[in-house]
Amino acid sequence: MCRADNALGGVHLNPIFTAKFGGTSLADAAQFRRVADIIRADARRRLVVVSAPGKRYPDDDKITDLLISCQKEQDKAQFEGIFGRVSARFIGIRDELGLGFDIEAELEKIKSDILSGEGYDYAASRGEYLNALLLANFLGAQFIDASELIFFNAEGKLNTKKTYQTIKARLTGCDLAVVPGFYGKGPNGRIKTFPRGGSDITGSVIARGAEAVLYENWTDVSGIMMADPRIIPEARIINVLTYRELRELSYMGANVLHEDAVFPVRELDIPINIRNTNAPEHLGTIITSSTAEPSPYTITGLAGRKNYTVLLVDKAMMNNEIGFARKLLGILEKHRISVEHMPTGIDTISVVFDAQALGEEQWHEILAEIHAELSPDSINVIEDIALIAVVGRDMQNRYGTSGRIMTELGHAGINISLLNQPVSEMTIIVGVHNEELQKTIRVIYDVFAKS
Repeated sequence: MCRADNALGGVHLNPIFTAKFGGTSLADAAQFRRVADIIRADARRRLVVVSAPGKRYPDDDKITDLLISCQKEQDKAQFEGIFGRVSARFIGIRDELGLGFDIEAELEKIKSDILSGEGYDYAASRGEYLNALLLANFLGAQFIDASELIFFNAEGKLNTKKTYQTIKARLTGCDLAVVPGFYGKGPNGRIKTFPRGGSDITGSVIARGAEAVLYENWTDVSGIMMADPRIIPEARIINVLTYRELRELSYMGANVLHEDAVFPVRELDIPINIRNTNAPEHLGTIITSSTAEPSPYTITGLAGRKNYTVLLVDKAMMNNEIGFARKLLGILEKHRISVEHMPTGIDTISVVFDAQALGEEQWHEILAEIHAELSPDSINVIEDIALIAVVGRDMQNRYGTSGRIMTELGHAGINISLLNQPVSEMTIIVGVHNEELQKTIRVIYDVFAKS
């Protein structure tokens, strides 16, 4: 049941927790029951956001992938086969939960809409829509479609004012409501999605709009690890970290939470709690604006990504040439190249960007323009570079961290192609060749995270 925002003078007896459950948390009927137990265990979990069903086992299909395949499939027989797998999954969950909900009618409408030409965003978002309907029915909760709450502008950006006002009016009076993640409504009235993994963003937006006291993000791990467990199986769980630390780790490859999920809740200093649906007794990781809790280690965590390119532009007396860096960045901006990092020296600028951001022909155009406009002494290109972010709020109070990193990597026979260390030492970026990524993470973890 949801009351109007002012039904109780704008005040609800219970504070609000927004609880988002990921795809593995809602992959089958057994997981639905676990999720229901978690929600019922705390009356403050009043706003629930759901993903589409994820994988039940390693070789399983994600429902979103199947729906995208349906939208792209031109062959009618192939379409029927793929959509049949989608239908069987949802009907199976419904039947195992013993619900009387007519999901066949919903599936038939979705099938008809996709065949009638509804676009990518509509098809990709239907897994969240159907999962939210099922969970709301199972809980006896109010289903509220995300398209009635979340709005995008003509540029595809979130219309924050309208979205937050609508969420506050519609949701703060709810005892228990379930909202599909991942999508909202565009200015043309059609479904518009966030980037893939965007249900995390939906949860954050709902928490911000409803002014929740906590945003819980329930997944299949008991918090954020200090390093990728595929590289460091024994990686420790981070108990507390800051929004900024999370943003740095997420951007560089730590994939427990979508990097853009930080911004909405940070505006109101709403903590994020990463929890494990399969181990709800574990307190997980708390993310907040700041923490007085000292880290037991020099670093909070580290993460890395492959396939960067480093452009080294060298020119004698560059430091005396006003506007050199601005002109270089202007050339890259004209070609819509996003610069990841920009370490500089007296006579050298290093520009780091994603290697997949441009093609070979565009690359030659950029080099020609740099030669023509900046007359550098030399331009060197280093390809196949991996970047590792070493993140820690306490590094600025512990001297010599970057020097120790260089020493230990040297002892391990790893050549450092790039080292970028901001003044604050919140994050140190280390660049190595792609094939050295995992070894580099192992060495740094062993030095700073093992006791």
